[in-house]
Amino acid sequence: MTGKRVGIIDTDIQSPGIHVLFGIEEQTMTLALNDYLWGDCAIEQAAYDVTPPSVKPTGGSIYLIPSSIKSGEIARVLREGYDVSRLIDGLRQLVKQLRLDILFIDTHPGLNEETLLSMSISDTLAVVMRPDSQDYQGSAVTIELARQLEVPRLLLIVNKLPAAFDAEAVKERVVQAYGVPVAAVLPLHEDMVCLASSDVFAVRFPDHPLTEQLKALAQVVLS
Repeated sequence: MTGKRVGIIDTDIQSPGIHVLFGIEEQTMTLALNDYLWGDCAIEQAAYDVTPPSVKPTGGSIYLIPSSIKSGEIARVLREGYDVSRLIDGLRQLVKQLRLDILFIDTHPGLNEETLLSMSISDTLAVVMRPDSQDYQGSAVTIELARQLEVPRLLLIVNKLPAAFDAEAVKERVVQAYGVPVAAVLPLHEDMVCLASSDVFAVRFPDHPLTEQLKALAQVVLS
């Protein structure tokens, strides 16, 4: 919406999911990140223009590079693995070929080789966490590794905050715990739950209070 050329790549190859938000179905996904990793195409050939009609007047664009949702190809990754260094080369190539202003790398929730390598080449690491004890512990490990990898900028996003929680108190607790800026505290909203990942929330609900919070979060990332 700010006129940027944005790429989103789903590197959670074992359990891909971002394609659902943009309405890409298996029969229309002719190429995916897997095909690039196995040397069957250039990475930009696996990029789909998923720019919503409401965004196009701004000059902005969104390209999605999904991971395959075919069970056989997921099983192949689990069985054979892939060259992680090729993934990193592909990320750089993607930025160049699509002339991207921003590339979002969605990683596996846990820590594995591609997650660590993606962190090491990133300008900003945004850790999305929920306000529960398990996520507090897991986020601490991720942030410590990011510091060891000397990631230039760290941000925390608290997501799915129940209405019974005090947002400012949670934010203060997180800042004190990690010493990392909190970019946003996003509420657990019924409209988001009911959308059930069938669309991009800000596109479906452009005037929603949560959309305003997401816009503010985007500005923090862009800054």
